[in-house]
Amino acid sequence: GVMEHCVMYPVDCVKTRMQSLQPEPAARYRNVLEALWRIARTEGVWRPMRGMNITATGAGPAHALYFACYEKLKKTLSDVIHAGGNSHVANGAAGCVATLLHDAAMNPVEVVKQRMQMYNSPYQRVTDCVRAVWRNEGAGAFYRSYTTQLTMNIPFQAIHFMTYEFLQEQLNPHRQYNPGSHVVSGACAGAVAAAATTPLDVCKTLLNTQESLALSSNISRHITGMANAFRTVYQVGGVTAYFRGVQARVIYQMPSTAIAWSVYEFFKYILTKRQEERRAGK
Repeated sequence: GVMEHCVMYPVDCVKTRMQSLQPEPAARYRNVLEALWRIARTEGVWRPMRGMNITATGAGPAHALYFACYEKLKKTLSDVIHAGGNSHVANGAAGCVATLLHDAAMNPVEVVKQRMQMYNSPYQRVTDCVRAVWRNEGAGAFYRSYTTQLTMNIPFQAIHFMTYEFLQEQLNPHRQYNPGSHVVSGACAGAVAAAATTPLDVCKTLLNTQESLALSSNISRHITGMANAFRTVYQVGGVTAYFRGVQARVIYQMPSTAIAWSVYEFFKYILTKRQEERRAGK
């Protein structure tokens, strides 16, 4: 999980900016490469990395909970639904429940990370951002987008896990350790799930960043809740606004999920092999 988020963090920064409803003229980008080049040239080469430290800190425990819950539930539900076989329903359900734990750990991290990624962000350090959010908006601000995050990630993970397991059946039917199949299956699963859930990701970004332009078109002081976020996105940018940053999101998710699955499957293989060797030694 740490590797997934850190390797692709600059693209995640671009995605956050491209999802801005009406960005500053200096922060309007045609594509991901242009965005990275302009950010590095005008704001410093390390600017796309700001906020990566808190992301790495949160990603470890979040993904530990995520994969542990997924593996346990997948096995338990598969035995109930389709004993001795693979069940897509079990895979999807396990992914949904695992998401509840993952997002509970990652949501505050997402709030801080995305505020630091925005153009002209006033925060130089993570601690500055945490203190400002806590002081000005209260502790609830760190979970303001939690329901939207779940609404996005539950279908995302259901699609993601079902696609991954389906592709593994096609590419790796004997379920042996096969790095190539893990990378391809992970990348394809991430791309499909990312494209399908982009509108929800745009709303989540708005809830996390509380973009000033959107706030000016909103009666209340803060944008709260998924319904409010959906209305605000439509008021400011119309239907097309729901798909802002879709290119960056897919580009980010494909290698991210490929890295996550390949590294996870590698450690799973190594640990399982060691356990088998110990049992054989006895």
